[in-house]
Amino acid sequence: MKKTLFAILATCSLLFAESYQVNTLSAKQLGMGHTGAGQKLGSESMHFNPGGLGFLDKTLDISVGATFIMPTVQFQGLQGKTENTKMGTPLYVYAASNINDWFSAGLSFTTPYGNSADYGKDWEGADRLQDISLSVYALQPTVAFKVRDDISIGVGPAIYFGSFEQNKAISSSLGNYRPFASGLRETSQIPSLNPQLAGALAAYANIVDNTIDKYEHTSAVSAKFSGDADVAVAANVGILYDLIPNKLSLGVAYRSEAKMKVANGKSEITVDGGAQTDLATLNQIITAANNPAVPTFPPSALNEGNFTAELPLPANLNTGISFRPTEKLLLAFDWQMVFWGVYKELVIDIDNLGQQVSQKKYHNTDAYRFGAQYTIIDQLDLRLGVYYDETPVDDDYLTPESPSTNKLGSTIGFSFRPIPNFSVDASFLYSKGSGGFGRKSTSGSNAEKDDGLDGRYSVTALVPSVGVSFNF
Repeated sequence: MKKTLFAILATCSLLFAESYQVNTLSAKQLGMGHTGAGQKLGSESMHFNPGGLGFLDKTLDISVGATFIMPTVQFQGLQGKTENTKMGTPLYVYAASNINDWFSAGLSFTTPYGNSADYGKDWEGADRLQDISLSVYALQPTVAFKVRDDISIGVGPAIYFGSFEQNKAISSSLGNYRPFASGLRETSQIPSLNPQLAGALAAYANIVDNTIDKYEHTSAVSAKFSGDADVAVAANVGILYDLIPNKLSLGVAYRSEAKMKVANGKSEITVDGGAQTDLATLNQIITAANNPAVPTFPPSALNEGNFTAELPLPANLNTGISFRPTEKLLLAFDWQMVFWGVYKELVIDIDNLGQQVSQKKYHNTDAYRFGAQYTIIDQLDLRLGVYYDETPVDDDYLTPESPSTNKLGSTIGFSFRPIPNFSVDASFLYSKGSGGFGRKSTSGSNAEKDDGLDGRYSVTALVPSVGVSFNF
């Protein structure tokens, strides 16, 4: 029976969700397809390429903003169509200073990883996911050294911390008790058994079956999982080379992998009022059977229990080039490699229930980004961009919390400077994914949990971003 509870326990695999990396951390650069590794971006270089910070020529440079990710995730399954439209709001704050001609330093606060989803309480895949909310925050102190007039190197740690909450229905696991009901019924048919006891066992078997039939396909019983992640640290390093001063620049930046661990996660069970009496009767029958292999329902280990889990924040390698053919026009291209291949499985350790493994089998991905900026007048810059971003998830491993597909995005944005040294920045992204077919796992291995769902996913997103920047 412990093995059959795996579908409940492995719910923690949802706690960070696929494609949880956020690439919308600048209202300016989002307008250029979120390029930036090969550009001199002042304080914002701390995210795109720490090496670019060395070219800062301001006593203080500050950039603050927010992005509003408005997705439409449609799932067409056997029972119709379901949508997730829950909005996410990544934030960013960058502040940096040019200390002297060869040294700059800064501090950034961003939300580089996160996920939000809400499919409703009673949809077709409620036993996989009802809703999830995750935020991972990063503090990044950065220093940059201008080793030559045309070369700057930057470095700094990213200090991560975060929290999550997720709910799912677990009523479907009542179906695991059908063999128990069958065992009671078979025992009641033993010829030598006392007729009164035989009748009671048969009645108990009917009660168990009726309870399963009544609640198995409902959301009468739900589990909430929540927790705070321990602090994790990654390294950021980058170099920017001004090949032709103010004309052509090349940059390379690397952010190392980090491990986010939830060391003391909490689980809590909620039972609808109407089901409490029926489940109490079911548990009385299970207790009377005195079979240690058959736990009561919901599992006591999940009610205010503890669990631990760990997953990677993948390493990133960004290469970028920028070219200014005229004084007013800037072109940029970035190639981003995300090392998702480190996420092969998620191991969850739940008190009193042991270790469970959820297969992920992600693979490394590439993203290609192109952007352009044109200065219409001294006070106004216009930006355009396009990008293609690969998914790390194969169809066999698509789940409601990871409906990732290959994505094509187009962007537009502007910066308006009503007064010197102050800019209002805005951009808009439209992203559309080519739909993927999610399929249930067909493996009988204990390691291959069935957390998929038969159907087709379609993913689109509207993403406005606003910010302000100030320097002197």
